[in-house]
Amino acid sequence: MPSDLDSGTILRAMEDAEGYVAKICFKTGPPALTGVELEWTVHDAAVPSRPLDPVRLRTALGPYAPTTLDQHSPAQPLPRSGTVSVEPGGQVEISTAPRRSLGELHESASSDLAHLTELLGTAGLVTGATGIDPHRPPTPVVDTPRYRAMRCAFDRLGAAGRTMMYSTAGLQVCLDAGTAADFAGRWAAAHAFGPPLLAAFGTARRHAGRDTGWASARMAAWQFIDPARTRPAWSPASSSTDPVGAWVRYALAAPLLCVRRDGADWTVPPGITFRDWLAGALPRPPTTDDLDYHLSTLFPPVRPRGYLEIRYLDAQPGPEWIAPVGVLAALLGDDRTRDAAQAACEPVAGRWWNAARHGLRDPLLAGAADTLLDLALRSLDRTGLPPATREEITRIVARRLAAARKGST
Repeated sequence: MPSDLDSGTILRAMEDAEGYVAKICFKTGPPALTGVELEWTVHDAAVPSRPLDPVRLRTALGPYAPTTLDQHSPAQPLPRSGTVSVEPGGQVEISTAPRRSLGELHESASSDLAHLTELLGTAGLVTGATGIDPHRPPTPVVDTPRYRAMRCAFDRLGAAGRTMMYSTAGLQVCLDAGTAADFAGRWAAAHAFGPPLLAAFGTARRHAGRDTGWASARMAAWQFIDPARTRPAWSPASSSTDPVGAWVRYALAAPLLCVRRDGADWTVPPGITFRDWLAGALPRPPTTDDLDYHLSTLFPPVRPRGYLEIRYLDAQPGPEWIAPVGVLAALLGDDRTRDAAQAACEPVAGRWWNAARHGLRDPLLAGAADTLLDLALRSLDRTGLPPATREEITRIVARRLAAARKGST
């Protein structure tokens, strides 16, 4: 589905929209780059349950504050090029620049995290250690037209949307899609690894002062909002289909979350898909910019953005983010390891709910995770990480496996 459309072009034909999505979402080539998006809840160091004051957070971040928090901020990158964003509940996120070396990524992200920790610490703030706020109920901190429209759309479906927006924190791993001959396999493998890795690295059990009973209440919140934008775009039954075509269909069939316009109201009537918009459901026709923005409102466990954005992992305590990142890099680093790992995941393919609910207390998931993590640890020497970091990943994995089997974080 070729497309020569530029940014801002009005879309009038369905095939133009399909071609545009196909062009921008899967960019193929030899895998070389890795990036991460590291997100944490933020708390008062002395009283973690105290509501987060946006002014206090803005002051702490200073020139690194995003414009959503301070419209006059220069929004400078952190010293090692990571950019800071703040989610609607005050969660702070570092998005790294992509790096060719996993060792370089670890070094630069760790340095930026240390800098962020120091900035927050001067204001008496600390980052959380889990994938959902263990102390506070969902409370808005940042308010924008996008976030108001999101809240309006999700409120129609229940309370999970507010939990997701205001209380959850995730770890996103960004990896190249792969060559034209290989990207379909990497796409399928990235999905297949999801349930056992979610179970192994789940940290989001306690929320708002209580035990939720979920191994990952963060993933539970995602699953309970709008499945048309959060369900996987790949399933075991579709493993042999074209991922580009599958994603195009997924994206155009998803309801609009909001439409940017002048003023504070970006809401849209419920149920209108991008395909409906192309057919004239709204007063003006959509543009490629509108389609780009619509794609940013889709939240499946793996999202193609030219690269693969792996979104199913809970936030990890501080520097422990390197463990699941190293595991994924090792599993996808060569065909033999990937194929063996994917075979180990076949008995648990599509068990996202079980992984979020039971974690490694599910025997099938525990068995798959054991094999998957053993393969990853034996392949860490091919990731380019130094020996000390590989040893630390091995220790973290062993501790996480033991904790996850007990149902704790």
